[in-house]
Amino acid sequence: MNPVWLTAIGVGGATVIGAIIGFCFKKMSHRFSDIILSFAAGVMLAAAVLGLVLESLEYGGRFALAITVAGIFAGALCLNLVDKLVPHLHKLAGVEPETHADSKLGKVLLFVMAIAIHNLPEGIAAGVGFGSGNTSQALVIAGGIALQNIPEGMVIIAPMLAAGVSAKRTFAIALFTGLVEVAGTLLGYFAVSVASVILPFALSFAGGTMLYVISDEMIPETHAHGSERAATYALLAGFCVMLITDVLLG
Repeated sequence: MNPVWLTAIGVGGATVIGAIIGFCFKKMSHRFSDIILSFAAGVMLAAAVLGLVLESLEYGGRFALAITVAGIFAGALCLNLVDKLVPHLHKLAGVEPETHADSKLGKVLLFVMAIAIHNLPEGIAAGVGFGSGNTSQALVIAGGIALQNIPEGMVIIAPMLAAGVSAKRTFAIALFTGLVEVAGTLLGYFAVSVASVILPFALSFAGGTMLYVISDEMIPETHAHGSERAATYALLAGFCVMLITDVLLG
């Protein structure tokens, strides 16, 4: 159980580390934030495909393909539903929306909440990996998630400070997004440990949520400020870093 707890803390703590770095680069340019977020998307993409989807096919048995495809779409649809139910977070941020009409606070906070939302299935993905019994693969997944959590933690700081959120509340919200991931890791581990029969579906479900976030949140965000080419190469670099890591550790 100790490796799972350490992983949970490490994965969640990576977001906090990123947030601390983010405070050191408060005036981060759009181009720089797009590049590091795209790198994170590439890492996340590799972790979803190599560590979750392919693992689901391996454990799925006779109906592996059907289970994996169903899990991917179920994960994406679930996250889509949750995304639609997320309210604006002006009150949590401690800023009145009418006093910051031009700051696009709502958009910034919804982007932060999107990170918190997908941190849950990311944590579940790490926990599910340990529940599968394949510790080396679980560590690859957890390492990839932690690696992409650092730039995610970085990029949420500057926009929130610019939107009028206090430094104290900004850090508290970043900490919350990390704690969500800790909870997800433990949830994923216990769910699969109790019912290993759901492992193939759980793996592909977690993969589907990650693929949804990459396509719906991360890529559009990184392509919205004129840095599409750099963002694309950063995504490929992130994917290749995880691919190399997976091959060397596999």
